[in-house]
Order: sequence, then C-alpha cells, then structure tokens
Amino acid sequence: MAPTRWRIVGAGKISNDFKVALDTLPAEEHQVVAVAARSLERAQQFATTHTIPSAYGSYAELAAQKFIDVVYIGVKEPQHATVATMMLQSGKPVLCEKPKSTDSREVQNMISLAKEKNLFFMEAIWSRFFPVYEKVREILRSGELGEVRIVTASLGINFDGVPRLRNRSLAVGSLIEAGIYPIQFAAMVFGEEKPQGGTATGHLTDTGVDESATVVLKYSNNRMAVLTCSVSTTLSQEACIYGTMGSLKVPNFWCPTELITRTRSHYFPLLTPEKPLNYFNSTGLRYEAMEVRRCLQNDLIESPLMTHAMTLQIAEILGRSRQSLIRGKGPHRPTADVPRHWSTILTANGV
Repeated sequence: MAPTRWRIVGAGKISNDFKVALDTLPAEEHQVVAVAARSLERAQQFATTHTIPSAYGSYAELAAQKFIDVVYIGVKEPQHATVATMMLQSGKPVLCEKPKSTDSREVQNMISLAKEKNLFFMEAIWSRFFPVYEKVREILRSGELGEVRIVTASLGINFDGVPRLRNRSLAVGSLIEAGIYPIQFAAMVFGEEKPQGGTATGHLTDTGVDESATVVLKYSNNRMAVLTCSVSTTLSQEACIYGTMGSLKVPNFWCPTELITRTRSHYFPLLTPEKPLNYFNSTGLRYEAMEVRRCLQNDLIESPLMTHAMTLQIAEILGRSRQSLIRGKGPHRPTADVPRHWSTILTANGV
C-alpha cells in the first residue's frame, strides 16, 4: 500500500516535533515530501535538517502543487484559519494545529468548505489519539465508573518569559495556549452533548491577555466539568473523572502515558525520538498521524475520534469563555455576544 505523502506548512517548533514523530513510523507508511515557510531560506533549512526533498518560500506556492495526500499546518495560532482555508480551497486534505479558530462561524465555514469539496479536515488535538485516551473511552463504555458526575482538569505552565503571551493582538493567552486541553477532555468524556451553560472566571494581564482562567461547564442531570488553565502558574497537569461507582486520574492528560484507577495503573510508554524535541512527549504526535492515514485510506473526511461537530463545540466553548473574560465587567453579568446562560467573574489589572 502506498505511503501517505505529507506536506508541512510552517517551519517552527511544532512542525519540527511533528516531523520527528513521523520518523518513528514506518517509512513505507508515512513520508514528508515538502515543507513551506514564510521564506525560502527557513524552508530550506528545515528541509536540510529533516531530509525533505522539496522546500517552498510561501504557503501559496505549496498550495498550488498537485498530487498532495495531506497537508499538516503548524503555523502560529492566528494564521490557522487563513492557511487552512487556503489549502482547502486548493483541494488539499488538511490536518490543522489547534485551535482551528476560536470563532465558531469561522470554524463552521472551514468545515462547510471541506464537506463541499469532499476533503478530509481535522483539528490536530493530538491528545485524542494517545492509547491512554482509548483506554479512558474503554473504561467509560464499560460502565466501571458508573454515571459520570464530575470531570476536573487543569493545565498550567509558567510562561512568564514568553513575550507573545502578553500580546493580545496574537490572540493567545491561557485559554488558547492551555485551556483547549481541559475543554477537549471534558468534551470527550461527555460525548457530543453540548453544555447547558457555563461560567468563565479569570485574570487578565495589563495588556488584556487572559493569564489564568477557570471554566465551569454545566451538563444535564446535574453533571459538570471544572477546568482550569494558566500561563503564569504551574498546575497539577492532571485530569480526573468521578463517577457514582469509581474514578480515574490521567497525569499529564494532554499527552499522557499513564492512567490510574482505584484498582490499578495502565502504562503506555512512548518511543524514544532520534532527533531533539521542543515539547514534552511530542513523539505522541505519531498517533494523530496514524489516524489521519487510516481516515484517508477509508475515504473519510472526518475522524470519529475528532469529529467536525466536536471541533465546533470546542470552538464555541473557547470563544464564549474568552468573550466572557475579555468583555466581562463584573460578577455574574453576561457580556455582549455571550449567551445568557454564560456568566463571568473577572479580575483585571488595568483593563
């Protein structure tokens, strides 16, 4: 069977790690044949480092190429939607780094475009494809935990020395950088069900960037998720599911290798990479690549593990939470463009 021929858009840190992760998979199944960057020099340097045959000095140049199996988009967050739309319009299947966008209308437009052109399109929430997540889904299906009542998840890392995280124009902050992981975890546990309401609580920096946030999502039958993120404080980095008959814990839940229940632990070690990585456990990116290949081979335009509906739901929760934090003016006062069942508690420094 022919290999999946990847083109990488973006020559930054996450693209480096994605290529290193692909190198842990059989070459007869995955091959990177081209890379595009904002300049030809950057693309050529990346291509030399990773032994990639072709390099392009613009994203549009790569989009114009023919016979592309799939494009991986690893550019900066504010460019995700623009570049993904460019690739879809040119007829290319796309794996786009998270988040595709926090604007649910923008996300819907991209999904509609992919469906119109019958193209595979997936948000690269790599966590979903780790073996630990499959084990979590297996345990949930088994009923071992009883009825799930509460989900908690927290992800916080001190990024005080990273200037872009204080720049509101770059559309980043704790929710985008870290909060998407707790949100997607809760969304997975509760399936396709949309939350009935929510509360976003947090702190803004003097530049208007959300430094930390807690999102409480309320579901039917008195179920809830409490999700915390921060770019200024290191948090527990774990997710927990509490049911009427048991519970489980997932350490480092955004890229996990371990799952702990009350009776035992399950371990799924990662392979050792041949080249340096920029991010923790990044060889785990191999699992989403494996899922992309499976979907392409089966003529699927979306993955059942990361559906278009789930991507849209996550974008809606992110968007409403950010609106609440940025536009909120006081305790429990819904803000403009935020549904009435969403409220906000906001502490801002100079905003």
